[in-house]
Amino acid sequence: MKVLVSWLRELVDVPVSAAQLARDLHMTGFEVASVEPTGTLGTVPRTQAGGTVPNPDDDDDAVIDFEITANRPDCLSLTGLAREVATRYDSARRVPAHADLGPVSPDSMEALRVTIEDAARCPRYCAAVADVRVGPSPPWLAERLTAAGIRSINNIVDVTNYALLELGHPMHAFDLERLAGRHLRVRLARKGEALKTLDGQQRTLDAEMLVIADDARAQALAGVMGGADSEVSPATRTIAIESAWFLPISVRRTSKALGLSTEASYRFERGADFAAPPEGLARACALLEQIGAGTVRPGWIDASHDVRTPRLVRLELARVAQVLGAPVPISEIRRILTGLGFLIGEHDDARWVVSVPSWRNDVARDVDLIEEVARHFGYDRLPTTFPALTTVPAKPGRRLEVDRAVRRLAAAAGFNECVTFSFIAEKAAQEFAPATELVPIANPLSETFAVLRPSLLPGLVDSLSHNRRHGRRDVRLFELGTRFLATAGEHRALALGWLGASGPEHWSAPPRQADLFDLKGVAETIGAALGLELSAAAGTRAHLVPGRTVLLTAAAPDGAPREFGVVGQLLPALATARDIPVQDEVYVAELDLDVVADLVTLLDIRATRPLPRFPSIVRDLSILVADTLPASQLRGTIRSVAPPTLARVAEFDRYQGKGIPDGQVSLSYRLTFLAPDRTLTDAEVDAAMSAIVGALGSAHKAVRR
Repeated sequence: MKVLVSWLRELVDVPVSAAQLARDLHMTGFEVASVEPTGTLGTVPRTQAGGTVPNPDDDDDAVIDFEITANRPDCLSLTGLAREVATRYDSARRVPAHADLGPVSPDSMEALRVTIEDAARCPRYCAAVADVRVGPSPPWLAERLTAAGIRSINNIVDVTNYALLELGHPMHAFDLERLAGRHLRVRLARKGEALKTLDGQQRTLDAEMLVIADDARAQALAGVMGGADSEVSPATRTIAIESAWFLPISVRRTSKALGLSTEASYRFERGADFAAPPEGLARACALLEQIGAGTVRPGWIDASHDVRTPRLVRLELARVAQVLGAPVPISEIRRILTGLGFLIGEHDDARWVVSVPSWRNDVARDVDLIEEVARHFGYDRLPTTFPALTTVPAKPGRRLEVDRAVRRLAAAAGFNECVTFSFIAEKAAQEFAPATELVPIANPLSETFAVLRPSLLPGLVDSLSHNRRHGRRDVRLFELGTRFLATAGEHRALALGWLGASGPEHWSAPPRQADLFDLKGVAETIGAALGLELSAAAGTRAHLVPGRTVLLTAAAPDGAPREFGVVGQLLPALATARDIPVQDEVYVAELDLDVVADLVTLLDIRATRPLPRFPSIVRDLSILVADTLPASQLRGTIRSVAPPTLARVAEFDRYQGKGIPDGQVSLSYRLTFLAPDRTLTDAEVDAAMSAIVGALGSAHKAVRR
């Protein structure tokens, strides 16, 4: 909404510069796109009922472009913004001159008839007749329209656009002589009916579109655009001026179906003021006579099939301070609400009954009124405080608890989280699930988003490919989300993807590529950490390599196993189709987290422990044993005879060669002893070492070096 400041100053006293006005209105919740100086554009005389009031040159004139949100159609006009300005500065506000249209008729007058055939989509239709002289508009009027972003056409059309910008209510002028039967009928279009609109396009209508017709054919798209057959031309001598109210959803449906958005449809589809049609009509007629473009005939039509009473909202005054966190004087609350057009009815010291004006469709509850108070009282005057907690916060939901634990476990395993779309292409979905399991989207944005994902793997594999194409050879990703199956419904799942080396590069050995057992180990570790008893067996999946696929099942209390997930190598054809080099093996896993929620009653994953308060004692032990002996057996023996103070056992060296007998190997262990409640003595550790060496000698014929 582009606003010429000098024009706005005709409606309200603005005590600040244009730049300051833009800043102050921004503080009351209006987004400002730009402020452009215009010199003295639009500084013209203003005609009021009491005479002509000169409008002095405004050296600080500018065009302010406001971005009005969809809930405030009342501010798509100078009058609406003038209310905001008047309330912000407690300034005087003036009303534009309106014509006295004379007696009103419900449906007809001497030169015109109006019939509403669809009262649901058009409950109110007003019209008047004027004898006109079509020509160019006065320069000041044309310049103001240009500043507001509207092209000047002729004095008649410009008057309706000028009134639109002032009051926010769209209007349209018909050439009365070109209306068959001098009749305006508000009806639904006939299927296949044609209409040439003012933009020169021939449009085919459907039976859900509301039109303004005469006795022969459609002449305008209601609330969107007029028709070329009845447009005002230099030959026009008599016009019918329309000012109506149309159902927002009807206008929006027509506008979207035809791909036609106009200044009128932009306002109607957001909810115009039901009480505005007579006011808009009177203002347009006054402008016609003011600029000498015509003479309005006495009388007008107000065909109305609906009576609307003002909405009443109860406001507890104590709620204002409770919601805003700061007291607001009652006099200030009254000033703000009445300045914005609200009427205060029944009231006492504790509560008010507030009547909502017809142009504020967004106000329905007491908190809406409190928001209006906050905007003009000043957000900067409200303290930043948190509300006091009066109840214990609810325990997090079971799903959130599982999700949080799974994220920690996947990240601890070295995987990075990614997030992909829930909508995917049908072809991609069919590669990971049967066609019968797909859930199509009724109205997809494109073929790329045609179905809900039946698996998290399509998006995850695409993310692996994206990283690979950008130079990352070793990639580990996980995604936590919902998958959708036609038979099973929604399921929370964890997907894992592994591409490249099994671990970081190190000088001591060449890198090893990740394999099935690496990812299987991660999946089993996650399941075990979540409290599941898992078992593994060979399986098959259409998107995984046969012979390299493992099914994981979890033991249920009733003894029946529940499928927990699947781990395997992605088919090379699916990988290469996503630009992953053929030599790269991609391993994926998908785990069903609903199984965790169903089978595990208590999640107790503690990844941290307190730091020790007492020092540790470290001893190294080197032994000679048979080179066929597994290291795990040695560790088991050490643990079995060591006291509880043995905190850690780690192999740090293995040697075979010169000085070592054939068939034997030298292994070196680092043993860390630690007591949580005291400092250990050398005697305690020496005794433990003696017991360990003796047990290794007895069980494995180990010899200490």
